[in-house]
Amino acid sequence: MEYYIHKVPVFLMSLNPPQVNIPEFCQAVEETVTAPMCRNLDVVYIADIPELAGRSATYAHGAIYMSSSEPTVFDMVENFVHEMAHSLESTFGQDIFTEELISEFRGKRERLYQILKAEGFKPSERLFGFTEYTEKMDLYLAEVVGYPTLLSLTMGLFVSPYGATSLQEYYANGFEKYFLDNPRKVRDTSPVLYNKIVEILDELT
Repeated sequence: MEYYIHKVPVFLMSLNPPQVNIPEFCQAVEETVTAPMCRNLDVVYIADIPELAGRSATYAHGAIYMSSSEPTVFDMVENFVHEMAHSLESTFGQDIFTEELISEFRGKRERLYQILKAEGFKPSERLFGFTEYTEKMDLYLAEVVGYPTLLSLTMGLFVSPYGATSLQEYYANGFEKYFLDNPRKVRDTSPVLYNKIVEILDELT
């Protein structure tokens, strides 16, 4: 069956029925983001496929792929907005990933590195100095430290723990929280990132 988000076709292709109402999900997305923000999206697939590799959602080549097993509409909207943020990187990447933003992210990573050492962990200085996404960093934060621990350690440092994973996830995580949590929280926690998001939205209006 086919649905739409701001004229972007949404295909439900999962063999298992989704846990949420797809029309409600599409409506919730349209109430959250504007049509210009979907400018780099050609299609959305809701399907449990190998490309997800255990993730809830991913963006690639104009398409957002989403798992059908998310428990709530909010969870699915959160995933969509996060991946939509990644889709905008191809248009606004040079404006987003400036030295100013990299510096803000590196400063927070260094602070987290010192916090983890103080808590008895043994983080890799080399790994923490690398801003691009690596599976090794993702697994370290998720499985060695654990997100419940990270949540308490990163409060006031990152808008949510996943933002520590890489520069790109720092941006997408902030973008997601701007719309689905509290823009003021993003501004107070990550002022440079907040300004980048506002600049993108100004360009899209």
